[in-house]
Amino acid sequence: MLRRVRQSLRQVLFLMARRPDLLCGAIVLGVLLVLAVKFTCSRAKNVVAAARPPVRFFSPDAPVVDLYLGQLDQVERLRSVAEVSFIFFYAPWCAHSMAARQEVQQVAKKLAKQVQFVAVNCWWSQGKCRRQTRFYHYPVIHLFYRRFGPIEYRGPFLAPYIESFVLRVITPLTYLPSRGHVEEFLSYHEPRVVGFFQFNSSPQPPGYITFLSSALQVLKRDFRGVVRFGVVTNKQVAGAISLTEDETVFLHRRFNSSLIFPRNDLNFTSEAICRWVFENRETVLQWLQPPGTKSRLLEEELTKGPALLLFVPHDPLGSQPSPALQQVADIAVRYHSCDNSHHSSWDKSFSFHSLCCQSVVLPQSSTSVCEVCLSLSWPSFATSPLHCLFPPSIQGGDIFQTYLRRCCLHQLPSPVSINSATAMGCSNFLDSYSPFSQYSACCRKVEPQLNESQAKEESEMQSVPPSLIPPFSVPQPEGDGITGLRCQTNRTLRFYVLDVALNWPLAVRLGASGNRSASLEQEDDRSGDGSFAAIVNLKDEVHYVLQHTPAATLTESLEAFIRNFSAPYSLLQRHLVGEEDRKGAEEEASRSDEHTQSPPRFLITELTTSSFLPSVMDLQKDVLLFYYTQWCGFCSVLNHIIIQLARLLQGNGTITVARVNVARNDLPWEFMVDHVPSILFFPRYRKHLSVKFPDNLPITLPNLLRFILQHSGSLHHVHKPSVETEGPGHSPFLGSEFLTLQREVQALHHARERLSQQLAQLWRDNRRLKFEARALETENAELQRERRSLEEQHREKSRQLSEAVRRLQELADASENLLNENTLLRVLLRALTDRTEAREQAEVERKETEQKRSHLAS
Repeated sequence: MLRRVRQSLRQVLFLMARRPDLLCGAIVLGVLLVLAVKFTCSRAKNVVAAARPPVRFFSPDAPVVDLYLGQLDQVERLRSVAEVSFIFFYAPWCAHSMAARQEVQQVAKKLAKQVQFVAVNCWWSQGKCRRQTRFYHYPVIHLFYRRFGPIEYRGPFLAPYIESFVLRVITPLTYLPSRGHVEEFLSYHEPRVVGFFQFNSSPQPPGYITFLSSALQVLKRDFRGVVRFGVVTNKQVAGAISLTEDETVFLHRRFNSSLIFPRNDLNFTSEAICRWVFENRETVLQWLQPPGTKSRLLEEELTKGPALLLFVPHDPLGSQPSPALQQVADIAVRYHSCDNSHHSSWDKSFSFHSLCCQSVVLPQSSTSVCEVCLSLSWPSFATSPLHCLFPPSIQGGDIFQTYLRRCCLHQLPSPVSINSATAMGCSNFLDSYSPFSQYSACCRKVEPQLNESQAKEESEMQSVPPSLIPPFSVPQPEGDGITGLRCQTNRTLRFYVLDVALNWPLAVRLGASGNRSASLEQEDDRSGDGSFAAIVNLKDEVHYVLQHTPAATLTESLEAFIRNFSAPYSLLQRHLVGEEDRKGAEEEASRSDEHTQSPPRFLITELTTSSFLPSVMDLQKDVLLFYYTQWCGFCSVLNHIIIQLARLLQGNGTITVARVNVARNDLPWEFMVDHVPSILFFPRYRKHLSVKFPDNLPITLPNLLRFILQHSGSLHHVHKPSVETEGPGHSPFLGSEFLTLQREVQALHHARERLSQQLAQLWRDNRRLKFEARALETENAELQRERRSLEEQHREKSRQLSEAVRRLQELADASENLLNENTLLRVLLRALTDRTEAREQAEVERKETEQKRSHLAS
């Protein structure tokens, strides 16, 4: 190997020795290459401009300390000297940060005397905030209460919500100085926690700081502060909730026994108290706040079961809940109240009675009158007592009369001993096994005759709804149809509340009016609160929308809505959400111009949820319906076929080609399909004999025409109303059938002409394509010949090049041999020269020796 390297070096040196200009050229090229690389690298450094230094994000007059250089160390210094600190981490380029800036400034101007507001730029690359923190979104709000924190705010970036959260952090505990304050504090539907601490020995007992920290710990998990914490310092006030020991934490519950924090079993720490409260609290009404981004919050809640979503106006800064929210909370509490014995005194105000009553006169006794009251939670009784429907047997049947005589009449005392107006016997009984109905009957003795004034009053009383007539002081059965309904049905509802101002797009998707201002005005006219309610059953893939009645309040409508949903055979209709139907606007535009031109007719009718049934179930039209979605690629491929079909059938007035986007329009279950694209045909007069296009056939124009003619031409099962039975021989029907066949034949002729024109055009296009194909073939043959010629030239040049390389190699080998021979000759010549010089030297020395010898001899 070394030998070969040495030979190569010798050859290079030899060539350079023979061609010194090559060495100079290589050196010059190397220097130029180095200079070019250096110049390019020096230019690349100046391509990216240096980042501009950050500037103030908040206005100078805002009471916010703007650390736009990301000085995180100053945040710690400012936080250490403030009672409550508000830290706003932002990125200057973030649109959400820019939108939240104005809201934070509004809150800062109101609470600047109580809270230290600090803003930090966490995007500046040279700042400590960017290097020491890792935020995945902006903005981020952290609050600190003295040394406790951070408490992250996860609510909407609106000034009222931010201010409400800051106020909750400022005052996490509510002071309860009297029994009235305690009862009022515990009367709300939210979970309440009360701590009893006596401030006798020290300014702040040891457990009070822990209790305060637990209230702040709860705010970290729930930014709305649904769980409220109160503190009692008076022992007598604490006795109202049976608290006797100092440093006791009490969790108030409505439906189960209230609890006291078990200090013997759990450590008395803020984390333990917070965890204990969330594990044992009772929640009847839960707030939902979708973040507005990709989140599974709503899906996780809806998968738990049927949910009642209530969109109500909400003021975060209001001292009292809105009237609509109070009504909803009362209904939710009564709905979950399965056992009234556990209710406190302020819970009993939620219950009221609503009955349907009817008088029954027993024919056997002219002086015996019974009042039968029916307590129902049935859908027909939801809105008005005028809809009460008693069984027919209650008036003339023997079952009710026999029962009334047995249960009530024998309990009546004699008229001599007691006034007949107050003599009464009552009893309760069930008509059948149902948790929604119960009868109560009361009978009494009445005077057989009435004077004119009494008869007039009696007639006036009969014109009033039965539920408003108090004919007897009947003991009303407990319950109003909604109280305890949660334990009487298997369709248990979960109550969720959403702010209508923040979640209006979700309400629109569920069926609310698209124009929020118009919807609110309409709701204000009807219910006075601008609320919207819907029941969503994700398992059954249905949802129902509450329809307000003009004469009903929100409470009455919502109670009827819940009762109708909970009934075994619900009368609620599934709400269908679809695209807005623009036919009205188009008709108005065309109506305004109807004197000048006729309204345009579209080839394909686009159906929506509202126009689906009127168009598809039109008895005078054959409807070909195409199911598609905007994300279906196969549906887009078939669009040109459907358009060609519609053009062919354009002259036929009896066949309609329509399509519906099933991704944006809900349809009744009987009209849904299992996949898209799908095609259904609804023949006229025979809508119940609808046919689906076979899945094993390709969707082509001939197949569609054959499918339509096959199912629209047969009239054996036509049942036109009362026409076929007129006159002998059914001549009117035969005439109409003949006219129908004539129209169909004309339509087929028109379709054949269109097909002929299209086929002729296709033939012309095919011929043109053939000529173009021939020209392309000729060009291709010419190109092939040129390619072969070039290949031959390439082979010839390759052969010549290889021959030249071979000759050069031979010359190189001959040169190398000559060089070796020359070197050998030089060596031999040198040896001969040395030998000749040695002989000459020896001859000279010999001659000198001989001379010396001769000289000595002489």
